[in-house]
Amino acid sequence: MSLEGRRIVVPETRALDLFASMLERQGATTIRCPLVGIRDVEDAAPVEAWLHRLARGDFDDVVFYTGEGVSRLLDFADRTGIRADVVAALREVRKVVRGPKPTGALRRAGLGPDLSAAAPTTAGLIGTLGALPLQGRRVGIQLYPEAPSTLADFLLSRGAGCDPVLCYRYASEEEDDAVIEMIHKMAAGEVDLIAFTSTPQIRRLQKVAEAAGLQAMLQGAMATTQIAAVGPVTAEAVEKAGWLAAVVPANSFHLKPFMAEIVGVFGR
Repeated sequence: MSLEGRRIVVPETRALDLFASMLERQGATTIRCPLVGIRDVEDAAPVEAWLHRLARGDFDDVVFYTGEGVSRLLDFADRTGIRADVVAALREVRKVVRGPKPTGALRRAGLGPDLSAAAPTTAGLIGTLGALPLQGRRVGIQLYPEAPSTLADFLLSRGAGCDPVLCYRYASEEEDDAVIEMIHKMAAGEVDLIAFTSTPQIRRLQKVAEAAGLQAMLQGAMATTQIAAVGPVTAEAVEKAGWLAAVVPANSFHLKPFMAEIVGVFGR
């Protein structure tokens, strides 16, 4: 099985070259169009204050949503000069992760999760935490941009205290005209597959189409272009956009199994 002759849009940003080269080794022609970049938040003070609270033992639990969040919090701690204290504090608290990416980031720091969500979603986190006594627990929450308040609302309803932190933001990585060109290519039938690896990519694509008056073209393009989603959260965003994901790995949300699934479905 190979992807010989398949034309695949790769909107990944952080691992763009890695993912594209994996596809190209299978014979695919890739169209690289990173839709979303990631930056530190502009105001570091709230992040540093949160890290100081963690370091002095203010939390019983810390919930990590994303690997990006784990890595950037440790980078902030490094720059603040308290990384050793933060890592020591994290060894003492109960660490809860939404999925495999924060697990990997913690392990790279010599740590590991104490609890993993039953499913890599907010609902999965709530299901896992809901089986535990939470009254009076002090919970730090590493958020991602545009995260809903669902988890915090749940924890507060169970008598826990919440202390959220947002340490990164999304920034456009490409000019709008590059994204518009990609929409035209899909609409013209010049693309076989677009492989989404995060929900912000989908939102960015919709926003550019709306600003350019290309919503109808985008909807038509997505109806005729096959769609792959790296996991259930991204697949849910695809569905909310009114599209259908033909590829969604069932049990793992990393690039290698995602790649294997794409080859299994679209390989020749």
